[in-house]
Amino acid sequence: MFTTRPTLQGTFGMVSSTHWLASQSAMAVLEDGGNAFDAAVAAGFVLHVVEPHLNGPAGEVPIILAPAGGDVRVLCGQGPAPAGATPAHYRSLGLDLVPGTGPLAAAVPGAFDAWMVLLRDHGTKPLADVLTYAIGYAEDGHPPVERVTETVETVRELFATEWPSSAEVYLRGGEPPRPGEPLRNPALAATWRRLLAEAEAAARAGAGAGERVAVIEAAREVWRTGFIAEALVRQAGVPAMDTSGSRHAGTLSAADLRGWSASYEDPVTYDWNGWTLCKAGPWSQGPAFLQQLALLPDVAELPAYGSAEYVHLLVEGCKLAMADREAWYGDAGDGGVPVDELLSAEYNAGRRKLIGDTASYALRPGAPGGRPPRLSAHALAVAAGDGAAAATAAFGGGEPTVAGDGGTRGDTCHVDVVDRWGNMLSATPSGGWLQSNPVVPELGFPLGTRLQMAWLDEGLPNSLAPGRRPRTTLTPSLALRDGVPVMAFGSPGGDQQDQWQVHFFLGVALRDPVRGGPDLQGAIDAPAWHTDSFPGSFHPRGMRPGSVTVESRTPPEVVAELRRRGHDVLVGGPWSEGRLCAVARDPRSGVLSAAANARGMQGYAVGR
Repeated sequence: MFTTRPTLQGTFGMVSSTHWLASQSAMAVLEDGGNAFDAAVAAGFVLHVVEPHLNGPAGEVPIILAPAGGDVRVLCGQGPAPAGATPAHYRSLGLDLVPGTGPLAAAVPGAFDAWMVLLRDHGTKPLADVLTYAIGYAEDGHPPVERVTETVETVRELFATEWPSSAEVYLRGGEPPRPGEPLRNPALAATWRRLLAEAEAAARAGAGAGERVAVIEAAREVWRTGFIAEALVRQAGVPAMDTSGSRHAGTLSAADLRGWSASYEDPVTYDWNGWTLCKAGPWSQGPAFLQQLALLPDVAELPAYGSAEYVHLLVEGCKLAMADREAWYGDAGDGGVPVDELLSAEYNAGRRKLIGDTASYALRPGAPGGRPPRLSAHALAVAAGDGAAAATAAFGGGEPTVAGDGGTRGDTCHVDVVDRWGNMLSATPSGGWLQSNPVVPELGFPLGTRLQMAWLDEGLPNSLAPGRRPRTTLTPSLALRDGVPVMAFGSPGGDQQDQWQVHFFLGVALRDPVRGGPDLQGAIDAPAWHTDSFPGSFHPRGMRPGSVTVESRTPPEVVAELRRRGHDVLVGGPWSEGRLCAVARDPRSGVLSAAANARGMQGYAVGR
């Protein structure tokens, strides 16, 4: 099979991310003696600088980590709704949905603290060492990728007329950044330099003077209670234009920032054909990946990989899993989401019978344990085909898109790392996009907008409620064989992430290896697709019933057969679907592998 690049192999260390500068920065940390977790933190902060349209420090990041010889854990970097973020407050403003941009959509920022907790507990490097790469690119500049320019151009009028602090960073001289000309963010570099200076001074003054962990803990306090917290809260209180067409202030308070920390939890797992797949809990969409595997027939009964029957089976299974996501997933507390029943063989055997020979256009959540599903009024309306569906359809096909008001459909980034000791990590940083909120002038980055994923209806697993996490689309993955971690992978793409990841995983699991290792690059490069036949997670929360978007590299006979089966097929560009990253380790030989998506011409794997 033709691939855009080789699957890399070596024994020292491997990194794959959505931007070459993040990948190479992580590799530099490995070369300097750091481990996979040190490297991932360095990459994460570089991604804030070089992909500011895809993530930022005030966004969020779920991380799945597998320390060598230790248990797989999920580190939750998804902040909850602030104390003042009640459905009653939003409805008092005349809103039926949380806006897709602006301070009202801001959850408690989660990314920074998650990276700090990871570095504290599993890293080996001082904070200054891992921040130096991001500081350098923010201070000295980096040549922006084309998508940065395109995104800023899309929101040029909003910045120029409503968000002047964003214009100061991204419309220098009234023009968007130009590819090939260094883009600088001196305010962001100054923020990290001041944070480091204050943290190191606090550590020297404390009992653990000068120690690595003391500096990290002091940095966390600066973020939560110091100058950064003060600036974030001040900015949240400034009314700003959002996707509702009005100016609103947010609800984030100093108490919200002070009271939250990133935390560990066990992954949700599913065993499939000798593999164990690990995902974050139902506060993410991660279990939908597992449910799609549970809906598959026995491996011997699977259609030929890439055939029309294969695509049809996966698309129809995705619709059922995503319908269950809509009805059952959220941060609903212990016992609030029936994960075991949703992944059970009995439940999915019944659901599998709903997959016929033709495409379904209906939203069909199940009833695990006999409990009737509940959907938001908005989801019911879009499933019935009102105007919101058309609004979302206009956002575009496979590529994530940005509207003129900053509303964003599915943009994010990803990083995977494995080192020579066998430490492995998968992380999907997102939120805090340059188009999500005005840049905080003193800090150089904006607040996030993850609250747009929660419903204002009460009593749902994903209802907006103070202290509860909005259900995120962010969904890193980690796979084990015989109880040993062997592969970390993930993708940007919003609601499309766990569609592309299922196709990628099956491409690895069902096809012949290369050079004795997994064909990661071949599985990434294979023609991909997605469906929007369920309520979207991003404002305006619409759907396109029966839709399938495929790459034009998909064989014409497959497209024709899908249409014969009733799918509403949109043929996109040849490289418009799927943006996977992946690393792997063979525990028998110690050989490491890596590959990255060539679509968009910015993702790269590096290693040796």
